[in-house]
Formats: sequence, structure tokens, C-alpha cells
Amino acid sequence: MLWGGFVWDDNVYIKVDPVQEVSGLWQIWFSPSDIKKEDHYLPLTYTTFWLEHKLWGFDPTGYHIVNVLLHLANTLLLWHLLRRLAVPGAWMVAAVFAVHPLHVESVAWAIERKDVLSGLFYLAAVLAWMRFVEQPSRGRYAGSLVLYAAGMLSKSIVVTLPATLLIWHWWKQGRVTSVDLLRLVPFCMVGAVYVVGDLSFSRSVNPVSLDYSLAERPLIAARALWFYAGKLLWPTNLAVIYPLWDIRAADPLAWGYLIAAVALAVALWHFRRQLGRGPLAGALFFAVTLSPVLGFVDHGYMRYAFVADRFQYLAGIGVIAAVVGAAAYKVRHLSDLWQKGALGITAVVLVVLGMLTWRQASIYRDDETLNRHIIALNPQARDAHLNLGVTLYNQKRYEDALDIARVAVARDPKDAMAQSNLGRVLHKLGRYEEAEAHLRRAVALNPKDKSYRYHLGEALYDLGRYDKMLTLFRALASHYPNDAGAYSNMGIALYYLGRIDEALQSFDRALSIDPTREKARAHRKAVLEAMKENQ
Repeated sequence: MLWGGFVWDDNVYIKVDPVQEVSGLWQIWFSPSDIKKEDHYLPLTYTTFWLEHKLWGFDPTGYHIVNVLLHLANTLLLWHLLRRLAVPGAWMVAAVFAVHPLHVESVAWAIERKDVLSGLFYLAAVLAWMRFVEQPSRGRYAGSLVLYAAGMLSKSIVVTLPATLLIWHWWKQGRVTSVDLLRLVPFCMVGAVYVVGDLSFSRSVNPVSLDYSLAERPLIAARALWFYAGKLLWPTNLAVIYPLWDIRAADPLAWGYLIAAVALAVALWHFRRQLGRGPLAGALFFAVTLSPVLGFVDHGYMRYAFVADRFQYLAGIGVIAAVVGAAAYKVRHLSDLWQKGALGITAVVLVVLGMLTWRQASIYRDDETLNRHIIALNPQARDAHLNLGVTLYNQKRYEDALDIARVAVARDPKDAMAQSNLGRVLHKLGRYEEAEAHLRRAVALNPKDKSYRYHLGEALYDLGRYDKMLTLFRALASHYPNDAGAYSNMGIALYYLGRIDEALQSFDRALSIDPTREKARAHRKAVLEAMKENQ
């Protein structure tokens, strides 16, 4: 976990310009669109990346160590909270939270700093609120509110905190008073402002509109709840990208998940006097904390899967506390011998969980290991094939990359990146005709991505089709008149077409735009030297 590298999205989000630049803090806080491909407003998370870059650059070890330390702090804070709440087996709940393999994704994946950082602010806000309720003061109230805001600025899922505090009030006193509600109004207002702003920003960067009906969305939510509970209780086959379920309102099994969830809630409410309010409170906390990612509101990840291990980093506490707390309560009433036996079983459970966590953490060693793990558990994961193909390409393992790239195209022939990746591999293998076909397909699918045109240009150059190469880059230059590379490549095509004067003009144009462009300078020099030799 500590010695793994950056994987997948780490290289996309952590290494963005605002993190690298000294002045990047302004962009992180006041111009979030400068963080390429990030579709949420998470300034505190990116501020930590900015600080770390100033300390140890892009050495992944430092980022992993910070994530582990944050998870450790969350574990200790959870233990403290549970002890204050007098939850039976508080230390065991915290220990399971610490070593549960379902939390590996949030800790071992550097970009998921947002989970552990928001978790720290969330738990600290709960503690501050408890202290405020016990001894009301403006300072404690303001502290809890500020910590809540800090949590949302780390990850938006923290928005559910006010509902969690109401659950705590009900669990503690059996009712929610008007005073409890009024005190939480400012929290709800702050949360609403953040959610509206974050959703607006997200929709502007990455518009998402999925056509699931009103009947299908609760079916998604119910199945997801049972999925997460199942993985918490039996954490095997943990995939980074799970298969996308086929959700249909006409499917009786889908309704079975929903009926079972409602039945459980009704049973916990009906038997609350016999069982206590704890189990229902834990179940409510679990469902409420997961609610933003249960499919009621569209989010980008729903294109690939409805569930992800990292989504339940905080929510899982409810199930763990309910199950472990109930077991610890029963053990208290057993004889000393049976209590020792229970302690032995506890030790075995923690060791097994720790071993599973160690094994799961190993998949984050590098991109190849991670993507092969995803594909092994979810062969339909197109993005894993794409990423694995790029990794193999960068390692110059072109034959291996070819097989993976073909699978990615077969998964989605209309994906421009998949077509481009296949074309690039074929080009490296000297299969230029095939490469051109796939690269043309990529350009047609996404004409706005300049990189696809450059890759196609390389294939046309090796095929000696300089007229088509000229047409390609002339069109690019007309759309992007300040693209030095387009003019440089136009110059190369013009030179091989024997249009020397025009070639020199293109090279001069490229250098006027970007004087540091050595490729254009070298080609211009070569053209001039060739002209001298021919005189």
C-alpha cells in the first residue's frame, strides 16, 4: 500500500497544472475548471496535493503515507466517538473499520484522498456536535459547522451529515425535538448551497443524463444497499469496477431487493423495544450516508457501475457498529470461558480481514496489476482494457497491447480513444494501412481531439501519403490557427510534395507561434541544407 505507484486516475488528477504551479492555489479554489477532467469542486483535497507536491514532488510514497495516516486518524476518532456513545465493542468496531478490505480502495488509491480526508472532517464534526449538545456554546456550534463545510470541500458525500445528527438524536432520546431541527437549519442551508453549486459545476463539465425511470431508481438503490451490506459481511471478489447491472422494472428479483429492504426497516422499527434503537439507527445511517450515490441522482460513474467500494467508506460504519455491537452485547452476558473464546474468534476475524486487506492492497502496485485485476473480475470493463492497452504500449509491448486494444474496440466500436489506441499499436507494428483505418475512425468519432489527428498524420507520413497528410493538418490549422504543430507537419508534407517555398513558410509560421519548437527548426534547417546541396 505504501510502496505502490500512481495508478489510473492518479496520473490524470494529481499531476494537473494547478497542483504543480506555485500559484495553483488560486485556480484550485477560484477556478476549478482549470483542473482538467475534474467535475466536482474539491478544493481542500487538491490543496493537500498542492502542499505535498511542494514537499516531495510526485513521489507516490508520500501521498500513500498521508492517506494511511488519515485512515489511522479516522480509526482512532471513530473509536473515541463510539466510546462516548457507549456502543458495545467500540474497539472492535474501530479495528474492523481499520483493517476491512472494502476500505483499501479509499486508502491505497492516491486520488481517493477525498474519502479519507472528508471522513476526518465528518467524524470531527460529529464529535464537535456531541460536545455542543452536552455543553452548548457558540464556539462548539461554529466548530461543528466549519468542520462540516470542510468535509464537503473535500468530498460532497459529507452533505448527509445533518441527517446523521438527527439519527443520533433519535437514537439517544427516542425522538427528534423542534430544537434539534432548528439547530440544524444552518447546516442544511450550507449543504444545500454547496450541493447546488457543485451540481451546477459538475453538469457544466460533464453533463450526465441517464434514462432510468422513477420506478427503476429505487430498484437500483435497494440492490446497491444489499450489495454493500453483503460485501461488508463477506468481502471477497472486490473489484474496482463492478459489472453494470441490468435494471428492469419488469424483473421480479429487482423488486425482491426493494421489498426485502423495506421489510427489514419495518422489522427493526417494530422490534425496537426488544432490540433497542441501535440496529435501526445503524441501518438508517448506512442508507442515508449512501443516498447520494444510490442512483436517485445521476452521476458520471453510473455509466460504468452502480456501486464502488469507496462509496461506502463512511456508510459501512453503520453496519459494522450494528453487527459488532450486537455481538459484543451478547458476549457480555456469557461466562468468562465463552468470553475468552469470543475474544479468540475476534482475533481470528481481524487477522483474516488484515490478510484480505494486504492482498487487495497489492493490486494497486502499478497500472498493469490493477487493470488485469479489474478485467479478471469484470471482463466487460472497457476502460480497464483501454488503460491496460496504454500501459503495455508505453512499455513497448506492442503485441500484447494489440490483443487488449482489439478487445477494447470490440467492447465499444464507437469509442474514439479505443480506435485511436488500436491504430497507434498497429502503427508501431508497421501495419500502416490498418492503422490508418482505425485512426481515421477515431478522428471521425471525435474531431475535436487534436491528438487523434496527429496520430493519423504519423501513419500517413509512413505510408508516403503526403497529400492526405497536408489536407489533414491544413484543416487542423484552420480550426486552431495558433497550433504550431499543425504548421510544422504541413511543412513536412509540403517538402515531400516538392513545394519547398511553401514548406519553409509553414516552418516559419510554426516557429513564430512557438520559437522553442525544435522539430520545426530541425526540419527547416534540413530543407535549407538540401536546397544548398541541390544548387
